[in-house]
Amino acid sequence: MAAAGVRVLPASPNWYSSRCSDASSDGRLFGFAARHRVCAVAVPAGSRGFPWRFLAVGAGELIGHTDRISGFAFCRCPGQSSLCASSSDDGSVKIWDAEALAPVAGYSLHQNTISALHWSPLVKDLIVSGDEKGIIVCYWHNRSDSQQFFPEPRTIFCLTCSPHHENLVAIGYKDGMVVIIDISRKREVLHRLRGHDDEIHCLAWCPVPGEERLPAWQDELQEEGEVPNGELTQSTAVKKGCYLASGSKDQTIRIWSCTRGRSVMTLKLPPTKRRGGAVDPAVKERIWLTVHWPSGRSTEIISSCFGGELLLWDLSQSGKRKWTLLGSSEGQNHSRIVFNLSSVKLQDKELLFSISMDRDVKCWDLSTLDCSWTMPSLGGFVYSLAFSPVDTGCLAIGVGDSMIRVWNTLSMNNIYDVKTFWQSIKSKVTALSWHPTKEGCLAFGTDDGKVGIFDTFSSSAKNKPPQISSTYHKKTVYTLAWGPPTPPLSSGGEGEQPSVTLYSCAGEGIVFQHNPWKLNGEANDINKVIRDTNSIKHKLPARTEISWKPDGKLLALGNEDGSIEIFQAPNLKLLCTIQQHHKLINAIRWHHEHGSQPELSYLIASGSINATIYVHNLKSVVESSSESPLTITEPFRTLAGHTAKITSLSWSPHHEGRLVSACYDGTAQVWDVMKEEPLCNYRGHQGRLLSVQWSPVDSDSVYTGADDFSVHKWHISKQEHTRPPQGKKSIELEKKRSMQPKVKTKKKKKPIEKSPAKQDLSDTMNGDESGKEMLLEENGVSDHEGEKAAQEAELPDKVSTTGNNQIILVQWFPDSSDASLKKRKPRSILPFSTFMDHRSKDELHQDCLRLAACLKTKDNNEDMSPDLKDRIHLGLFTDRASLHKMIDVEGKQHLENGHPELFQQLMLWKGDMKGVLQAAAERGELTDQLVAISPMVGYQAWVWTVEAFAKQLCFQEQYVKAASHLLSIHKVYEAVELLKVNHFYRLEAIVIAKARLRPEDPVLRDLYTSWAALLEKDGHYSMAAKCYLGASSPYDAVKVLAKKGDVTSLKTAAELALISGEEELSATLSFRCAQDFLLSRNWVGAQAVLRQHKTLFGQRLVFCLNELLCKCLSERNPSDRKSPVPPCYHNWDLNRETSFFDMVIEVWQNVLGMDSTEQATCAWEQLCSIEHPPSTSNTHPKQMLFHISHDLTLAALSCHTATWDEAVKSILGAVSRSYDAGNFTLMQEICSIILPEGCDNLRHKLESTNSQSMDACRSLEGFVAYGLLYDLWWNAPKDSLVLQKAGLDPVLCPSETSSVDLLDRQSKLRGCEVLLSEEIAALQNTQRDIAEVQQILADMIRQHQQLCSHLSKTVTHVTCSFLDSKDEVKEPITLPELTKQLLKAKQKLAEFPDNLKVFPFPDVLECCLVLLHIGSQCPPELREQALDLLRKDGSANIYKKAGRRFLT
Repeated sequence: MAAAGVRVLPASPNWYSSRCSDASSDGRLFGFAARHRVCAVAVPAGSRGFPWRFLAVGAGELIGHTDRISGFAFCRCPGQSSLCASSSDDGSVKIWDAEALAPVAGYSLHQNTISALHWSPLVKDLIVSGDEKGIIVCYWHNRSDSQQFFPEPRTIFCLTCSPHHENLVAIGYKDGMVVIIDISRKREVLHRLRGHDDEIHCLAWCPVPGEERLPAWQDELQEEGEVPNGELTQSTAVKKGCYLASGSKDQTIRIWSCTRGRSVMTLKLPPTKRRGGAVDPAVKERIWLTVHWPSGRSTEIISSCFGGELLLWDLSQSGKRKWTLLGSSEGQNHSRIVFNLSSVKLQDKELLFSISMDRDVKCWDLSTLDCSWTMPSLGGFVYSLAFSPVDTGCLAIGVGDSMIRVWNTLSMNNIYDVKTFWQSIKSKVTALSWHPTKEGCLAFGTDDGKVGIFDTFSSSAKNKPPQISSTYHKKTVYTLAWGPPTPPLSSGGEGEQPSVTLYSCAGEGIVFQHNPWKLNGEANDINKVIRDTNSIKHKLPARTEISWKPDGKLLALGNEDGSIEIFQAPNLKLLCTIQQHHKLINAIRWHHEHGSQPELSYLIASGSINATIYVHNLKSVVESSSESPLTITEPFRTLAGHTAKITSLSWSPHHEGRLVSACYDGTAQVWDVMKEEPLCNYRGHQGRLLSVQWSPVDSDSVYTGADDFSVHKWHISKQEHTRPPQGKKSIELEKKRSMQPKVKTKKKKKPIEKSPAKQDLSDTMNGDESGKEMLLEENGVSDHEGEKAAQEAELPDKVSTTGNNQIILVQWFPDSSDASLKKRKPRSILPFSTFMDHRSKDELHQDCLRLAACLKTKDNNEDMSPDLKDRIHLGLFTDRASLHKMIDVEGKQHLENGHPELFQQLMLWKGDMKGVLQAAAERGELTDQLVAISPMVGYQAWVWTVEAFAKQLCFQEQYVKAASHLLSIHKVYEAVELLKVNHFYRLEAIVIAKARLRPEDPVLRDLYTSWAALLEKDGHYSMAAKCYLGASSPYDAVKVLAKKGDVTSLKTAAELALISGEEELSATLSFRCAQDFLLSRNWVGAQAVLRQHKTLFGQRLVFCLNELLCKCLSERNPSDRKSPVPPCYHNWDLNRETSFFDMVIEVWQNVLGMDSTEQATCAWEQLCSIEHPPSTSNTHPKQMLFHISHDLTLAALSCHTATWDEAVKSILGAVSRSYDAGNFTLMQEICSIILPEGCDNLRHKLESTNSQSMDACRSLEGFVAYGLLYDLWWNAPKDSLVLQKAGLDPVLCPSETSSVDLLDRQSKLRGCEVLLSEEIAALQNTQRDIAEVQQILADMIRQHQQLCSHLSKTVTHVTCSFLDSKDEVKEPITLPELTKQLLKAKQKLAEFPDNLKVFPFPDVLECCLVLLHIGSQCPPELREQALDLLRKDGSANIYKKAGRRFLT
C-alpha cells in the first residue's frame, strides 16, 4: 500500500473494447481498464479540477485478473455506486468494491473469450456479458444464479442493457447486425435490426423513454404516409418503447425504434479536418465509432470520428449538418481514434470522459464543449527517466510504446503538462540523456540500436522529426551520456569540434562516440582510442554501462564481466580497474560536485545483476602518480538489502552521500551512503523497477518507472518502510508475476550481455500500429517477457535476451507448442574431440602442455612426439597428417553410431569423395548434397552417381525427382519412360517429351494415347479428348467426348467432328443432341444443333412439326401442374385459321426455307429411310410423340406434294401408334387436330381404283369413329344419366330440350356404323383364337422347363407345383389337340382377303359392347347389328362375360 500524496503517470487504457471505462453514478470515481488491472481515478468537484491522485495509487488499482481486461462497468443503483464489474480474456468476470479496492465475487461461466460486459441500470445485481461465439450470460450475483442465451451464432462486439425495461438487452455483432432480446422467461428475440455493413462498435439507449417524433424525422414519416401534410400531431407520438443508437465501422450512426423494429435515422460521419493529428498520412485511416447518449438529452448524442475528434449531434436539427465539434481551441481534441465515452453528472454540470489510441484520458465539460483536463498515460515499460540540467523540473520519460514523454513537473496550471514525441522512433525507447548546457536538446536510444537527438524546446518541436545518427548499434541501446570529446574528435582546433559529444553503449558491448554537429557522419568506437592509448592487445571486455564524471575529467565504463574501468580524458588513459562485482554492470553514477565536502565528488556508486550496491572513493587513485593502472578490490561502502538485480541509481542533488536505487524486487530504496544505512523503501509499484531519478527541486521527492507501465512521484518522508523486504516482497512479486499466462521455456544460459532492466523486455509498441490483434498484445495485455526476466532473475549468471527476436516472438504468441520452443541441439561433427575438450581442468591443462611441446619439436625439425598419438583431438592444432588421422577416427565413430551423413561431411572436408559416393550408393544412402558435390570427382563419377540416385529414388517412389535427375544427364527417353510407367503424364512426362523431343517422335503420340486411355477409364472425358487431339486423332477425341452422353458433351463432340471433317459422325451426334434437347422440351436448342447439317433437313421438319404439335396439345389441354422445366418454343408467326398441315407447311416454307417440291420430295425420301419400332404401353410418351411427329411429317410432305395415298398411310400410322401404346386420349387429340372434319375430304382426294389406299382410308375412318364412339358414351347428357339411374328410358320420357340433342347423337352414332364390320370381326376372332392357343402352348413349355429345373427337389414339391400350374387351366388339354386347334385357326386366317390384314382396325366386339352400353340412345338397327356380331364372334370368355346381360 503506497503512502498518500503519490502522483502517477498511469498505464494506458486498453484499446479496441466497446466498454473498458466507466464513471460511477455518484460522480466520484472514473475507472478504466489498463492491461490486466483497473485504474480508479477520483473525479474532482470542479469541472476545471484535475484528478490529483489515484485512490492511494497502488490501492487505486483493482488487481486480480491474469489477462487483458475486455470490459468494465459500474453499478448504477443508488447505494451501490462503488460496486463495479470487469471481464477479462482469462475467462472470468469479477465484481469489485472500488472504495475498498477488494473483490466481492467472481465467476467463470464463459467457455470463449468475453468481448462485452454491462451492469444492468435497473436490476442492482444483474451483470450481462457476451463472448466471441455469441453466448450471452446473465448473472445475478446476490443469489449466484445465471442464465445463458444464444440468440445468434455470431461474434459479439458490444452489448447494453436498457435503462427503461429491465429485461431488454441490445447486442451488436461483428457482421453489423443488432439484436434486441428479452431475457425474461420468454427468451425471445424481439428485433433483428439490419442496416449496418460492418462491426458494431457501440450501442447506447436513449436516456429518455418514449419515441416522440422529432422534426428531423418528419421526412421519413411522410414517405411512410403516416404524417398528414407533414405535421406532427400528439396522437402520432409513441409513448412506449425507447430509441437505440448504434455506431459501426461502416462510418454511420443509426437511430433505431424498438417498437417499430427499424432504423428511423442514419447519420454519416463527416470528413472532418483533423486538428493536431499525429498520424502519418500514409497510414490507412482507422475508424472506431463509439456513441454516447448523455443523460436527460433525448435529442443529442456524442460520437467519435476519424482522427480523434468528438462530435455532438443535434437530432432535432434539420438539414445535413447536424453536428458540432467538441474542443474549440487547437490541441484539445484527441489525435487518434477514440474508443470509449462515459459521462457523469457533477453538481450542475455534466462531465464526459474519453479514452483514445493517443493514450490520453480527457475530461470534457458538456456545457461549454471544452476539454477540462487531460491525463496522459503510458503504453509500455518505463525504461529511462532523465531530468534536464538546464530546464529545471523537466522530466524526460523513455517508454516501450515507441514514444518519449517530456513532463514539466513544475507546471502550476496543469500537473500533467506532458509533451509527447514519437516521430521516427518506431521502437522502444530504452535510454535518454539531456545535453548538459543546451536547452531542449534530448538524446535518445532505442531497442533496435538507433541513436537520435530531439529538440523539445522550439515551438514547432512537437511535429519536428529528430536527427538520427547514421551509425546504428546492432542491439539494444543501454545508456547514453554526454561528455568531452575524445580522439579523433578532440584532435581538431578550437571551434572545429563540439564542446561535448554523445556517447552510446549498447548490447553488443561497443561504445560509440557521436558528433552532435554531424550525426550523419560515422561514429567512432572508443575502444580503438583505448587500445592505442594504453597499448592493449588482448580482447577488451564487452561494455554495458558508461558514466562521465560531472567535471568531464573521468570516464567510468562498466563491463559484462562485472569490472569497472576508470579512464582519464581526453585520451582515455586507464587509471584503475574496480574488480568488485562479478556480474554484468547495470548502473554507474558519480556523486555531484556542489556539496560542502569536495572529496565526495570522487564517490562512484555501481549496481549489477547481484543485489549489492558498491560505492568506491577514487580520490586516492586520481591523485596517485602511478604510471600503471591500479586494481581496486575493496569497496568504500557496501549497501546491502535488495534481493534482486539493481537496475538504476540516482544521487540526491540536495544531500551529500544520499543515494536512491531501483531494483527488480519491486521497490526503490533510499540510502545514507556514509553510514551504510537504509532510510526509506517505496513499494507502490506493481512490478519490477527499471529507472529512478531524484527530483532536482524537491529534496523529499523521487520519481520511479517500472514494468507496470507507470511513473510514480513519491515522497520519502511519507513512506512507512525503511529497508527493502527480505524475501516476502520478492515472493509477493513473483506471485503477481505468476498470475500472468506463462510459456514454458527452457532455462538456458546465453552469452552474457546486459541487465534485464536494459534488455529486450516485452512491452507495448504502437509506433507502426500494424493491427488490432498486435496492438491488443502491445497495449499491455500481458507481459510475457517480464515473466521471462523474472525467471532469469533466479539464475546465477546473467541470461540475456537482447536482440533474440525468435524468443520474443514465441512469447508474444503463447499458443506455440513446446516442441517449437525446444529446438534440438545439432549433433556434433567431431564428437570425440568435443568430449576430450570437456574433461577436467587438469587434463585440459596437460593437453596444452603436450601441444606446446609437440609444436616446439616440429619447429626444431624433429619427429613428432609420440605422445600426440594418444591425444588424437590435438591434431586440429598441428599438421595435416595429424588432422587426417583425427578425421578418420571421428568418421569411423559416426559410421558405427549410424550417422553416415556426418561421415560424408567429414570425408568431403578431407577431400576423399569417391569412396563416399560408392559406399552411399551401395547402402542406398545417396542424398542431394552428395549428388551436388559428385562432379568434383569427375564427369563419369557424376553420371554414375546420378543414375544410382535415380534408382534409389524409384525405390523410394519419388519418380518425378528421379526423372529430373535423369534429365540432368540428358537421359530424356529414360526419364519419360519412368514417368509413363508410373502414370505421371500431365505435368511430368508429356511436358518433358514435348519440350525435349522432336514433334514427330512416336513417343509423344504414345504418351498422349496412353494417358487418354487412362483418363477415359477414370471418366475424365474432356481431358482424354485433349490428349487424342494432341495425338492427332480427332475421331477418337469425338468418340470419347460423346461418351458421357449429356447435351453439352454431344454438342461439343458434334462441333469437333464437323471441324475435323467427320460430317457423317457429326450429323449423328447432332441428332442425338437434338433428341436430348427434345426431352428437356428445348426446341430452340434442337433446331440450332440440326441447322449445321443439310443431311438433317428432314429431321428439322420433324422437330418443327413436333414443336407445333406439342404447342397445340398444351393449348387444348392446359395443365394446372407447373412443369419443372419450362418449354422453350420459337416465336413463330402461326396462321391459326388454316388446317394443321397447312400451318406446318407455311412455317417450313417461311422459316426453314423449304421452297420447292424437290426439297420436299428429298426430305420425304430421307425420312422414309428411317424406321421406328412399334409403340407399346412401355414407350416413353415423349419418344412416342416424336415417332408420331415423324409419321405426321411424312403425311404433311405427302399432302404438300399431293401424294394423298401416302398421306393417308402416314396419318393412319400416327393414329395407330398412339392406339397401340394405349394412349387413347392422344389418339383422339391427333384425330381432332389432323382431321377435324373427319375423313370425307381425304377420301375424295384418293383414287378409288387404288384398293390399298381405300383400305387404309377405311381403317383411318374406323379409328376416327372409334374415338367419336367413346366420346359420345363418356359425354352423355346429364338428364339421360339421371333417368338411367332411376330405371327409366330417356326415349320414353322425352323433354323438349333433349329431343334435339338426342337426334344429333343418334346421327353421330350412325356414322360409327363403319366399325360394325362382320369381316373384320371374324378376322379378329380368328386372331384371338390363334393367340389363345399360342399362350397355352407357351404356358405348357414354361411348365415343362420348370419341371426339368426342379428334378432335384422332392416329388411332393413337384406334384404340388404341377397341380398349382394345372389349376390355371380349367380343362386339361393335350399337345396334339392344341396343335390341331392352332392349325385349324391358321387355315381359317388364310381364307381372309389380304387387304383386311394389312392395316389395323379397332376391336369390333369392343365397339359393339360400347354401343349396347349407350342404351336406348343407340339407333335400333345398330343395336341389333351389334348383338348379332356378339352372338356370332363373341366366343372368347371375356366377351361372353361382358355381353351376358345383353344376350340373355
